[in-house]
Amino acid sequence: MEERLQKLIAAAGLASRRHAEEMISAGEVTVNGEVVTELGTKADPERDHIKVRGRLINPLLKSREKVYVLLNKPRGTLSSVSDPEGRPLVTDLLPASLGRVHPVGRLDFNTEGLLLLTNDGEFTNFITSARNHVRKVYEVKVKGVPTDTAINRLRRGIELEDGVRTAPAEIKKLDETDTNSWFEITLREGRNQQIRRMFDSIGHSVLKLRRTRIGFLRDERLKPNEWRLLTPSEVSRFVSKKQKNSQTSKAKARGAGHGSRQN
Repeated sequence: MEERLQKLIAAAGLASRRHAEEMISAGEVTVNGEVVTELGTKADPERDHIKVRGRLINPLLKSREKVYVLLNKPRGTLSSVSDPEGRPLVTDLLPASLGRVHPVGRLDFNTEGLLLLTNDGEFTNFITSARNHVRKVYEVKVKGVPTDTAINRLRRGIELEDGVRTAPAEIKKLDETDTNSWFEITLREGRNQQIRRMFDSIGHSVLKLRRTRIGFLRDERLKPNEWRLLTPSEVSRFVSKKQKNSQTSKAKARGAGHGSRQN
């Protein structure tokens, strides 16, 4: 059966679907020896020879066992599978027996906490897509004590230094001293260094940042550097949410289609 190349590459565990699209656009993918750069191109792994950077992915599609890992990422590790600067990677913390996996989204180099890794590109796309409303919860320690007015600005959404406006966020104060404050923040989006930039914009720099929850997932028993596999029931909860969101989107599309025909 023919499927979009970016979906096949993601299913082979080589990259997320978004990264796969970048590789296609860069001319790093061939089908039956021909370079393909057009997004949306389809291929049949039962019939076509598909290569990514010269590597045939057909065997991967046939034998790939999906793996889902929950890691408590320590500070000073990079959420990536490679780094030209040679910095420590989150994948270095996992045994080679798990095979090749990639981070689901990212945590900044000096941010710690829960991070998912997998070889399932469709799973990655679901978790990282803002439209699916997978909440991420963080605990943050900031310098000083922001005013209620400043925190309310962050709750409503704030324009960052690059002109991008953040979505509304849930923010709850946990504690404060004369010199520092602690907050719990819930986001449904994940812009680069978003929380640090949010607090910088109100004049209170972040001293410590830790992700404590991804959707329903939290695990206080995992210490920094430790990891575990997701249970089948945990994977099923994410998959069922994915299927429900897909059905809702299709229903809305059908409703929009009926409306357009009536006008």
